[in-house]
Amino acid sequence: MSDTEPCEFAADATAMKKLLRVMAMLRDAEHGCSWDLEQTIDSLIPYTIEEVYEVVDAIERKNMVDLEDELGDLLFQVVFYSQLTRETNTFSFADVAETVTEKLIRRHPHVFSTGAIESFGESIELSPDQVVSNWEEIKHKEREIKHAKQVAADSGAGQSEYPSILDGVPRALPALERARKLQKKAARAGFDWKETAPVIAKLREELDEFEEALSEGDSDRAASELGDVFFSAVNLARHQKTEPETVLRKANLKFEDRFRWIEARLSAETRSLESCSLEELDSLWAEAKKQGR
Repeated sequence: MSDTEPCEFAADATAMKKLLRVMAMLRDAEHGCSWDLEQTIDSLIPYTIEEVYEVVDAIERKNMVDLEDELGDLLFQVVFYSQLTRETNTFSFADVAETVTEKLIRRHPHVFSTGAIESFGESIELSPDQVVSNWEEIKHKEREIKHAKQVAADSGAGQSEYPSILDGVPRALPALERARKLQKKAARAGFDWKETAPVIAKLREELDEFEEALSEGDSDRAASELGDVFFSAVNLARHQKTEPETVLRKANLKFEDRFRWIEARLSAETRSLESCSLEELDSLWAEAKKQGR
């Protein structure tokens, strides 16, 4: 095992201990914050999602000052949940940290050869693809064990006889990310095209079916087919090794930049968007594109 000075993480431990103490104070029934005292696990959900996106935004803007701040806000969410569950004797922050530590060691047998932290440094050389393959195999075994425990706890009520490879993909994920993860899981089992061409063909097929539903005036079917279009577009992004959420965020920024350019152009001419025809606006849009916006 390689030498690691115990004091190396002393400052981290002190800062974490202080944060946990402050969180407990904020939830103190007598002297705590009224807003923090009103919060529940459910009420924190929208704040957690917002903080995740703010972390992503800071990374995309390459703003390290904001990233430090936003990571702190995200960490606060983890600490807040842990405080709430500690109060109900469900689990504590220490349990969360210990669980993820054990999981990381268990899923990295090439780094911790004996399954213990003391074996660090006795590494086994694996390629990135082999690491991913091992990771998925270990996760699959974990799901089987977890599923068996759940079936036993629920006496099998409402449970599938066998676990699915799609288990573990949270339903609460944003739709684009959940679609990507579902496709990725299925692909690892061989349910996937090897080339991009059939993926594009499938996207065109879904668009045709959407147009057909529109022409028939079937709004329910049109909505369903549009969902298939989105799902196929995510699959195309996956085959291109791009993150659908990332490319859509970039498309949003591009749209915003072009739209703001049109607004500024019209303002300089003392004109408004409302006073322009759609043809004029489309022409301005094309001009913005020519300028590389």
